[in-house]
Amino acid sequence: MSFVTTPDGVDIYFKDWGPKTAQPIVFHHGWPLSSDDWDAQMLFFVAQGYRVVAHDRRGHGRSSQVSDGHDMDHYAADASAVAEHLDLRNAVHIGHSTGGGEVARYVARHGEPQGRVAKAILVSAVPPLMVKTDANPGGTPIEVFDGFRKALADNRAQFFLDVAAGPFYGFNRDGANVSQGVIDNWWRQGMIGSAKAHYEGIKAFSETDQTEDLKAITVPTLVMHGDDDQIVPIDDASRLSVKLLKNGTLKVYPGFPHGMLTTHADVLNADLLAFIKS
Repeated sequence: MSFVTTPDGVDIYFKDWGPKTAQPIVFHHGWPLSSDDWDAQMLFFVAQGYRVVAHDRRGHGRSSQVSDGHDMDHYAADASAVAEHLDLRNAVHIGHSTGGGEVARYVARHGEPQGRVAKAILVSAVPPLMVKTDANPGGTPIEVFDGFRKALADNRAQFFLDVAAGPFYGFNRDGANVSQGVIDNWWRQGMIGSAKAHYEGIKAFSETDQTEDLKAITVPTLVMHGDDDQIVPIDDASRLSVKLLKNGTLKVYPGFPHGMLTTHADVLNADLLAFIKS
């Protein structure tokens, strides 16, 4: 197993597949999952000749279950530790959901200043800000996220089953093609991680204002979102993000759910490849 140790002593697990001389594509997973959530994309892109890299966020997957640092600043710094350890350059960084927030902060504060990033892709991503505030009146009320915290603390295993079997993949919609394997895999990834990291991560993905991160990004950035996303509503996220980006493009997928990278991998992979090659 491959690990890099961060400056504050956290062991971050990562995968590094494909030719070391090829252009790297770096994948950043969502809450409360792991790098395994990118299987469909990593296998696709390594077959296309790319170098594919993904890591487990601190407290998630196989990385250290540390007590502290479950915030967007540490997430981005940990991603930077992986990129520096592997000396990734001319890289494309792709983030899903919370991982999209991680990408935005990493690219703005680490990747672009270090000259390591060629392009960025935000998929069903949480920026600029999820929670409803006076400055963000269209956001999701804090009571919703408080409910997430209570459900996690009361019975994390059942909560994770309910999320995966319901809104995450749109399996609660009439006519949905429900996959028990997908549900079980989501639950498996979540339960490997730390309950404390997941609990505190709710604040990180919902209350972190990333307006300035988005404004600071200059590399070409593709923003992808399904318009039936029940987890991160498109009007509160991607439609606002693309207005803040200097070089952003929005692609909307009618009827696609939050977990569209899994449920519609064939469509998403083709569009990701086209953007990376453009």
